[in-house]
Amino acid sequence: MLRIGLIGDYDAQVTAHVAIPQAIRLAAEDLGTPVGFDWIPTLSLVQNAGQTLSEYQGLWTVPASPYVSMQGALNGIRFAREQRIPFLGTCGGFQHMIIEFARNVLGLTDADHAEENPAASLLLVAPLTCSVSEQFNTFKLNPATKVRNIYGADEIVEQYGICNYGLNPEYTPLLEQAGLRMAGVDFAGEVRIMELDQHPFFVGTLFQPERSALKQLVHPLIRTSLYH
Repeated sequence: MLRIGLIGDYDAQVTAHVAIPQAIRLAAEDLGTPVGFDWIPTLSLVQNAGQTLSEYQGLWTVPASPYVSMQGALNGIRFAREQRIPFLGTCGGFQHMIIEFARNVLGLTDADHAEENPAASLLLVAPLTCSVSEQFNTFKLNPATKVRNIYGADEIVEQYGICNYGLNPEYTPLLEQAGLRMAGVDFAGEVRIMELDQHPFFVGTLFQPERSALKQLVHPLIRTSLYH
């Protein structure tokens, strides 16, 4: 049986936290593969994250940040990146994925999140110019990416959760030069999907693909994250 670790602080009132188990079940049934999952509180990853996460074949950093422990969430993401474990980060997971990469790969140790530390000297995750909360949007995919191949389409329609923060575009070139590349943008050209080169599956989306499960649909990104 595949085991997936869900990094985040479970809250039954969060729509994504209700949808994620359904999304995993649908993808597992479609693949014909038994899949189990555990919720992993961020505070449990502050120390010995690798020991906690080593039993999982896939990791997903889930929405609903700020997390109880930002450092715990970052430690989990780093483990997935360095150990080449299939990883999906959605909404807050995407935001913290790029912070982890900036801090530990680019050496931008001050990279931070405007919601959690608005006075930070380097706001990698900054307020969006306008809220996209609970909206459906169309996104254009970069043809030279794994994400484009997974979707099998040049444009997709997805739904955001409660979302007011995203990548500060000033830092997009630095991230791309280091291998965390833009995989999809909205129609204003703002980055909404990123993937890591030289990794089997390391993808982050600002929207919430898990919402597809509320319509009983198998999502291609979630299916592929299990398939790896």
